[in-house]
Amino acid sequence: MGGEQSVNFSEAGAARTESTRSDTLGGQLIQIDVAMYIDWITALREELNTGAITEDSLNPYTPTDGTVSGFLYNRFSEEFLPAVDAWLATEPIINEAAPKTPFIMDEYVVAQRVEADRLAHVADDKAAQARTANQNGDNYVLTMVSFASVLFFAGVSSKMNRPRNRMLILGFDVTTLTVGLVILVSLPILL
Repeated sequence: MGGEQSVNFSEAGAARTESTRSDTLGGQLIQIDVAMYIDWITALREELNTGAITEDSLNPYTPTDGTVSGFLYNRFSEEFLPAVDAWLATEPIINEAAPKTPFIMDEYVVAQRVEADRLAHVADDKAAQARTANQNGDNYVLTMVSFASVLFFAGVSSKMNRPRNRMLILGFDVTTLTVGLVILVSLPILL
């Protein structure tokens, strides 16, 4: 049981480390998407104000060649672009009910964050398995201690002069042995 417990705790720790690493990378990629989005929105506003693009190119949005906004749009991440397109389809400029940003769209899924969640669940499962193995090991030790006490009291009972005391100790021994056997039979067997 100790070996299984150690392996499971080790695997849980490794999965937790990888989960953290993946979550950190996902957070960094989200920050890049946010920066690109802010720059894109800023460029769109400036280009609309200067006449470099028209409002017709916003509904539906099509990137305009030779513009900063078109350049940025064409470089959105593979995970962010579907969310932007879905967000733009809600017509956020004229539709008050549209989501405020593409970051809250269901289409925005960062693979590293999904992997981080998966690894966190693996870590939780492995830690639970390790705790179970630890409890099973403790139960085996407790059972062996109860069997040792049965042997001790059986030896002590032979030294008792009064038959009543001898019978009480032997009754305690039989009860302890029975309880120990029931616990032992209920424990898992690893082969």
